[in-house]
Amino acid sequence: MKGFARRTSDRSLWEPRFRPWLIAAMLLQAMCIAESGRVMAAAPEPIPVLAYYYIWFDANSWNRAKIDYPLLGRYSSDDANVMRQHIQWAKAAGINGFIVSWKSTEKLNRRLEQMIDLAEAEDFKLVIIYQGLDFERNPLPVERVATDLEYFVDHYANYAAFDLFEKPVVIWSGTWKFSRDQVASVTAGLQDYLLILASEKNTKGYERLADLVDGNAYYWSSVNPDTFPGYAEKMTAMGEAIHANAGLWIAPVAAAFDARLIGGTTVVERKDGETLQKEMNTALQSSPDAIGLISWNEFSENSHIEPSENYGHRYLDVLANINSAVSPAIGNFDSSEPGNTIQEMGTSRVIALGIILALTIMGVVMIARRND
Repeated sequence: MKGFARRTSDRSLWEPRFRPWLIAAMLLQAMCIAESGRVMAAAPEPIPVLAYYYIWFDANSWNRAKIDYPLLGRYSSDDANVMRQHIQWAKAAGINGFIVSWKSTEKLNRRLEQMIDLAEAEDFKLVIIYQGLDFERNPLPVERVATDLEYFVDHYANYAAFDLFEKPVVIWSGTWKFSRDQVASVTAGLQDYLLILASEKNTKGYERLADLVDGNAYYWSSVNPDTFPGYAEKMTAMGEAIHANAGLWIAPVAAAFDARLIGGTTVVERKDGETLQKEMNTALQSSPDAIGLISWNEFSENSHIEPSENYGHRYLDVLANINSAVSPAIGNFDSSEPGNTIQEMGTSRVIALGIILALTIMGVVMIARRND
């Protein structure tokens, strides 16, 4: 290095013959820095994946309308060890939180409190889906809805488990069975404390309530992504309508559906994870604020992904693979092209420019040494 210093000490690299090379090197360096910044900016925040979760299970719940059962056994939702295992499994598969089905009863309050304690210990997030309809699918008295949500604000809303968004999120299930005046009578006094989402099934239904709610979460468990006409277009239109009103859009994704044992007729096959993959792709194209995964443990409709006797851990494995693929670039997700992401393409350009820069500088140095 000393010899090189002597040879170049009296000959500046800024002589006219070297200036084009050095200017090119500096420009390339600036491009690399700028491109690196663009790559950093292009990496989006991962979209939260939230699984619908039911806390209604008692020992006798498993005797009705079931063709599959949990690997953990026919549990009660009072079992804290079961809940803890569910949270740990879900986190390992890339699920960020549960959408817990709830209304205020002594039993469900007790179970929700247990879930909150466990979720906070595991740094796991929670959203509520309020059971606005009774077992016969009739709407609860609107006074009951208001009282229950006030109870939630007073007792649970301040817990960190509910801080996924700027306020705790409550999805009001069954809003299509309530009038505008009824919805307004509930939301008007609570929106300082909660984000209250409708659960409408289409754009028209949402727009009926758009000025009264903070968004929409569509629980579309029975769609067949292979046969439903205009499935992707409907999802995209809902996302656009909700975002046009500055609302929160939780897009539905289901693994399967079969509710024949509870009076249904529709069957959507799992296809070893293909259904889940297709629905995730479609949901992501609708620009959601979160994914509403249907479901963790709805065994009567057979949409569950919880490890089970029939499927083992298969659907958590599928979900884990999906999550690892979509997290870097949600907007351009395509499972058939795992490398086609904004972040990966940007990184490639940075690497290429860096190599060019290094070669350019080497060339300048070699020319300088050869001509001295």
